[in-house]
Amino acid sequence: MIAGFIAQPRGATTARIGGLGPSPVGGMRISRQNRAADGAGLQVANPMALALTDSRLLVFRISKPIAIGKGGDVKDLISAVTLGDVDSIEIKRLLVGTIVIVTVRGVAIKLEAGGGANAKGFAQNFARAKTTA
Repeated sequence: MIAGFIAQPRGATTARIGGLGPSPVGGMRISRQNRAADGAGLQVANPMALALTDSRLLVFRISKPIAIGKGGDVKDLISAVTLGDVDSIEIKRLLVGTIVIVTVRGVAIKLEAGGGANAKGFAQNFARAKTTA
C-alpha cells in the first residue's frame, strides 16, 4: 500500500448534526454520492478507508472510528478499480476537514475526510502512481 485515509460519503457529517435525528439534507447527499459511485463501478461505505496501491484504488469498509485514533478497523474490501479507471483525485479544504473528489470513469464521487486525514498526500501519491502505472 502506498497511501490511505479514512473517509465517508459527502453529507455524512451533515446527516449527524443537530441532535434531532438524521438530517434529510445529509441523507440526500449521501444517497447522491452512493448513486454516483455505483454508476462509476465503485462502492463506497460509511465509514470507509481508501487505500492506494501501485495499480489500484481500494475501498474498505471499516468500524466506526473513535477518538484518539482508536477504531477504524478494516472489516472487508468492498470495491477496487484500476488506477487507469481513476481520472483524478482533487482535494478541497473545509474549515475543519477536507472534501475529496474522486473521479472514476468520468463520474465525480464526493467524499469527506477529517482534518487529520492526509488526503493531500494521498492525492499527491495518486498523481505519482498514475504517471508510472
